[in-house]
Amino acid sequence: MITLEQIQEAASRLEGVIAKVPFQIAPVLSEMVGAEVWLKKCNLQNTGAFKIRGAFNKISLLSDAERARGVIAASAGNHAQGVAWSARYYGIKAYIVMPEATPLLKVNATKAYGAEVILYGNNYDEAYGYALKYANEHDLVFVHPFADEAVIAGQGTIALEMLAKTPDLEMILVPIGGGGLISGVAVAAKSIKPDIRIVGVTAKGAPAMHDSFYAKRPIDSLGVRTIADGIAVRDTSPVTLAYLMRYVDEVVEVDDEEIANAILFLIEKQKLVIEGAGAVGVAALLHGKVKPLNGKIGVVLSGGNIDVTMLSIIIERGLVKSQRKMKLIVTLVDKPGSLMALTETLKRVNANIVHIEYDRIGRDLAYGDANVTVALETKGAEHQEEIRRALRAEKFNFTEGW
Repeated sequence: MITLEQIQEAASRLEGVIAKVPFQIAPVLSEMVGAEVWLKKCNLQNTGAFKIRGAFNKISLLSDAERARGVIAASAGNHAQGVAWSARYYGIKAYIVMPEATPLLKVNATKAYGAEVILYGNNYDEAYGYALKYANEHDLVFVHPFADEAVIAGQGTIALEMLAKTPDLEMILVPIGGGGLISGVAVAAKSIKPDIRIVGVTAKGAPAMHDSFYAKRPIDSLGVRTIADGIAVRDTSPVTLAYLMRYVDEVVEVDDEEIANAILFLIEKQKLVIEGAGAVGVAALLHGKVKPLNGKIGVVLSGGNIDVTMLSIIIERGLVKSQRKMKLIVTLVDKPGSLMALTETLKRVNANIVHIEYDRIGRDLAYGDANVTVALETKGAEHQEEIRRALRAEKFNFTEGW
């Protein structure tokens, strides 16, 4: 297993290479959960995620002969960019195998750093298997995303920075995918402050490391399905599981709805764009997965490389859930003035129409009727109830839904 000295040496290699990302208190979140919460904003790192730390440390330790062969990695996106960026820094060739469903943002960003991208498989583990085969066939150096001592040491430098800024941290929450990040963070933190509590957070749709931690043996998943694509790892690594068993105090799960809520919360309250994997620690706090909470708590926001399409869906669903948008389907008599009567009613209650559709040929409509579908911006649950009362008072026949 790696030592604190190896992590400190990695920090020296990274000095002047990576960005010094902020570690700052989050006042609104602190008030909500009843403890002082600090956020490590790795979404502001070069490449938009923490992975550059481990990738750069690994490649910096390669011999000249190894670098001349070129490197290859398998990744859902963030490790890919870390390897590609580091390979460009050293002027060497990089090949990255990514799952076919990898968001275009991450694919294009990896290509922009000069790497050759190969899309293969339905998930990280299938891409990983192909990358190993490709490495053997083309004599490339494989850079593992988590089960590698140099990579783990690089990731552990995050904890050094957190504790240097806030030495009296009582707990650190860390996302878990393959386990490299939490392994490095846990070794560094426990070596400096043995009584600090290390809590890992997994996505419920990728339960391998959670289940393995409590079973005390590797348990692979049959499949993974989560919006947190950065931690959507199907199989358990015995290497990183050994670190978890020795250094991690607890592992908790959050589901996709909780992750989406955390992403929206971070956008609105912290002005931070965080990907699903990066938001799981905040999700665990917001939804009471970690107790007791006291003292100062550090949360690693591991990355911000979220696909804009997914972000749009999360925002829309969040607005609906928080009663700031609603959709009504109103059946009107299809004659002049009917639509105006509806819009006048909505105007009186200050409901802003953002989308409207008029259907007079629907299969379920009686002859002479029309369905009007309106999407409204609203101001919360009370405002929506006011809209319903106004429509009922005017005898409008309506249903709701999304």
